[in-house]
Amino acid sequence: MLYSVVMTNSDFALPQPVASAAMTAMMADRPQDGGGGDTSILTKTAPKTARPPLYKVMLLNDDYTPMEFVVHVLERFFGLNHAQAFDIMLTVHKKGLAVVGVFSVEIAETKVAQVMDFARRHQHPLQCTMEKE
Repeated sequence: MLYSVVMTNSDFALPQPVASAAMTAMMADRPQDGGGGDTSILTKTAPKTARPPLYKVMLLNDDYTPMEFVVHVLERFFGLNHAQAFDIMLTVHKKGLAVVGVFSVEIAETKVAQVMDFARRHQHPLQCTMEKE
């Protein structure tokens, strides 16, 4: 708000508000409180984001891949300690299949590709797959 000083016959001056052209235009755009203005409250609803679908990464048993190689794969690509990797390897050996981890689709695809590539480079027929949980 701009003020101008108006001099009167007395010894002091009082500031008087002066509206500039820009302020007058801004105030003209503002709705006035008097007559049937809308007094409802506007709320913005945040969209709910859904969790991404999860995928199980599984190792399949075969008769040729050494058990120690499977343990090494579990330690290297899934971050398991030796005892955890050994337990999962025994499950794969006894049941023919074991879930190694549950991941988002991108991570699951990457893990499967890494394991399959590593097994092929070491000439082992180890199979790693993924399926939706």
